[in-house]
Amino acid sequence: MLEESSNTKSIDAGTLESLINNMSDAVIALDEDFRVTLYNSSALNLIDSNKSIIGKKIYEFLNLIDKNDNKVDVKKIFNNLKKVINSKDYKILYNVDNSSINIQLTVAPVYAGFNKKNGGYVVSMRDITLEKSLDDERDEFISVVSHELRNPIAIAEGNLSNALYSIDKGSLTNDIRHEIDQSHKQIIFLTELINDLTNLARAENNKNISSTEIINANEIIEELSSEYEPKASDKGIQIKTKSDPNLESINSSKLYVKEILQNFITNSIKYSEKGTILITAKMMINGISFSVSDDGIGISKADEDKVFNKFFRSGDYRTSKESGTGLGLYISAKLAKILSGKITLNSTINHGSTFTVFIPDLKQ
Repeated sequence: MLEESSNTKSIDAGTLESLINNMSDAVIALDEDFRVTLYNSSALNLIDSNKSIIGKKIYEFLNLIDKNDNKVDVKKIFNNLKKVINSKDYKILYNVDNSSINIQLTVAPVYAGFNKKNGGYVVSMRDITLEKSLDDERDEFISVVSHELRNPIAIAEGNLSNALYSIDKGSLTNDIRHEIDQSHKQIIFLTELINDLTNLARAENNKNISSTEIINANEIIEELSSEYEPKASDKGIQIKTKSDPNLESINSSKLYVKEILQNFITNSIKYSEKGTILITAKMMINGISFSVSDDGIGISKADEDKVFNKFFRSGDYRTSKESGTGLGLYISAKLAKILSGKITLNSTINHGSTFTVFIPDLKQ
């Protein structure tokens, strides 16, 4: 047996209390009857109280609900406690406004002496609302991306298998051309998905723009018009541009501005069957306003607040006919924020939409 060093000093009650009070996690000590004997300031913050809880039983003030928002019997948890509890499945419900936060709850029994007599319990709690939100977002991201990848891969694989089978049998028909064409379209979709995911990573990782350059708004809209004219022409859609005669150059990120507008134009082409797409640039105080207007299917009022959400796809049957990741407008909103800009939307069902982004002059 090792002997205690003569230099070892015991921690007095005042020092221990000071250590506990400096912890960011909520800590509550209970006796064997679940009454509070010690707590730190973080505990009061977490339960949203400014009154002492000494002597109170924990189930008198700790209001828990489960992940499905059902009320939890806290008394039952402690009465049935036989081992350490460490769970992220609980939330604290605040009765004042019915709001809640996700917590990590740890409860450990304390045994006193060699006979392991129950000496009470130590409860620690930590706010993990942000962590839980990120976990949920990650799970949703994996689920959606897996689904988006699985469908085109399955279609392309099936079509190419049929084409190969026909070639092996010496049956060279127009069906082979069709199957290869369909496979090619699915591969293009996969390429767009990968590009969207790359752009998404850049938009979410960059909180601020690292550098700016002098950009010419007129050049940007003319470049975009030339780039997208063939794709629009295939659907019988005409692309036009309109520039403010008083247009001046500004400092911003040409890459980000073009990416925002590309997403607007791509949507306009995708959800229009005819008419014109108009790309405009207008000089404003301290910046330039870019707009993309179309004569497409439009967006319902119910969907207008959702179109900038990650992975959002409208329930409109005309939207579901078109492939898409639901990331383009979300990325645009992220990039606009990085540029200190603002996106607005004006749309009418069956009459088209206008997406506008204001890009401020980020003078160095």
